[in-house]
Amino acid sequence: MTNNKINIHFLGATGTVTGSKYLVDTGDRKILIDCGLFQGLKELRLKNWEYPPVNVADIDAVLLTHGHMDHTGYLPRLVKQGFKGPIYGTNPTLDIAKIILNDSAKIQEQEAERANKEGYSKHSPAEPLYDLNDVEKTIPYFKGVPPSQWLPILKDVKARFQYNGHILGATYIELDLRGKRFVFSGDIGRTNDLLLFPPLKPKKADVLFIESTYGGRFHRDEVEALPQIEKLVNETINRGGSLFVPSFSVERAQLMMLIFWRLLKENKIPKVQMIMDSPMGANVLELFHRTRDWHRLEDNECDEMCSHFTVVSSYRETMELRTDYKPKIVIAGSGMLTGGRMLNYLETQAQNPNNTLLFVGYQAEGTRGRKLLEGDKELKVYGKWVPFDMEVVEIEGLSAHADHRELIDWMGKIKNTPERIFIVHGEKESAEALQKGIKETYGWDAEIPQLYTIEEIE
Repeated sequence: MTNNKINIHFLGATGTVTGSKYLVDTGDRKILIDCGLFQGLKELRLKNWEYPPVNVADIDAVLLTHGHMDHTGYLPRLVKQGFKGPIYGTNPTLDIAKIILNDSAKIQEQEAERANKEGYSKHSPAEPLYDLNDVEKTIPYFKGVPPSQWLPILKDVKARFQYNGHILGATYIELDLRGKRFVFSGDIGRTNDLLLFPPLKPKKADVLFIESTYGGRFHRDEVEALPQIEKLVNETINRGGSLFVPSFSVERAQLMMLIFWRLLKENKIPKVQMIMDSPMGANVLELFHRTRDWHRLEDNECDEMCSHFTVVSSYRETMELRTDYKPKIVIAGSGMLTGGRMLNYLETQAQNPNNTLLFVGYQAEGTRGRKLLEGDKELKVYGKWVPFDMEVVEIEGLSAHADHRELIDWMGKIKNTPERIFIVHGEKESAEALQKGIKETYGWDAEIPQLYTIEEIE
């Protein structure tokens, strides 16, 4: 490679929505944008155990668009493999990453322990991908950055982190190097979000990396989803069932709490116990208090909302609640049922046809959530198959991701014609739909890279 060329290594989130990792290699500088965990299909999850096809010790810095697991969850492995550089992100992003990584490590340790005890793992002994000690070694590399300011992160490399909606602290990243502007969209939020402000939009992009989670798909406004939720709660509770909402513990859990609280306040749903079961989610509620500039909620609203919920942090309390069959509303992780406390509830509640399972976020290919949406009548929980008879409902308007129209609109202020556009973070159909939409709207050609391909930028 000569000095006037830049290589881009696509190490994740190509052809899938998980495992975001893009390495920018200038020859003398190597910068990794996001460092996410693969989730969903087993063939993808197995890649978490492999070494990426680059020399990890040579990476100079990691830049994080936001704190979700599929953008930060691989960091402890990266450090274990020899990475020793700074990990940049906004302060809320790094706070969320700490919460998520600690929670993830704890769950992996617990699941490995349970697998060894009950003997359902093929591995002897079963081991976590990383543990709390690995997380502890990773966090000292975190370096908080302010939004909307150009920062010299490395010699001859400037970066700017711009507000992007989606979750607290989320940004798109602009990278200026060798006279070109690289723009990494991260995950783009909604234009009209009940909790967050609209995303900012880039004005220049020579090389653009654009997510395509909901390419070709269109959401309703969140406000339009409220009557659906009201109807669903009333129908479920009136027949003696409980409503279970698998939710990402960052932002979507708080949005669902806000919606249920407002419906209760307006006497539109019956007064039943409302549970937010996630130690991670409880920590994020504290974060909402500390990050007033990032969201729409007033402190008094946050306090009043929380006072109507039982916020569960201990595993023992979860095990007690899961065998309580009185009608209730339960919000718990994880959003795609890849792990988390919701599995404990489903292990005992899945056979009750009066119960409802409500999906409010994207369900990636190969996840338990996607399989149940597609009609599976069995659920594998902790090595055992559990019959599944609950009603399953999906309300897409509550996603934290921009839909097709919003993705196209997000590019609307770019004044130049990008030299290269890479469509990432989407399954095949979504990526192709966005590719078509970009061509029809702007006349720009866009590419859909494959996993582990290397693209050369002149």
